[in-house]
Amino acid sequence: MELQIRGDKITVTKAIKDYVTEKMGRLDKYFDSDKKIVAQVIIRVKNKEQKVEVTVPTNKFTLRAEETHTDLYAAIDLVIDKLERQIRKNKTKLDTKYKNLIQLDINTNFEVDENEEEDSRIVKRKTIDSKPMDEEEAILQMELLNHDFFVFKNVDEECVSVMYKRRDGNFGIINVK
Repeated sequence: MELQIRGDKITVTKAIKDYVTEKMGRLDKYFDSDKKIVAQVIIRVKNKEQKVEVTVPTNKFTLRAEETHTDLYAAIDLVIDKLERQIRKNKTKLDTKYKNLIQLDINTNFEVDENEEEDSRIVKRKTIDSKPMDEEEAILQMELLNHDFFVFKNVDEECVSVMYKRRDGNFGIINVK
């Protein structure tokens, strides 16, 4: 796994890079070694809080986790643990969903266009490329990304849908016709 490590309001030293590389190495066993995977690690500092965000896009799914802690190394440990839990938790779902497919490209990478600021209330704009999927796959993708909602092209309803996690732990869906 190749790593792209960058810091936001922090200089990423060799010691930090080595620590992240060592810890991310724990995830190598979950991926095919012949596939080139580029993981993005962003380290941010805000006041005394250290935030570590990790995104691992593959051709089948995207893993994403973030953790905040006052100690940078503790935040790195926590985010790696969270990613491992996500992989283990969803392993059987992923095996069942993709076992008969040779190659499936789920495009859930977000591109942020920071140049467009038309309204002062809009602080971030994202463009997503998605493929048609059913509701079960949307739930899986949302859990893998660790988001509270997920926008997708719904093959069952033939429309754009928004899947969201409710406070009671269940899921809701909004269909846009």
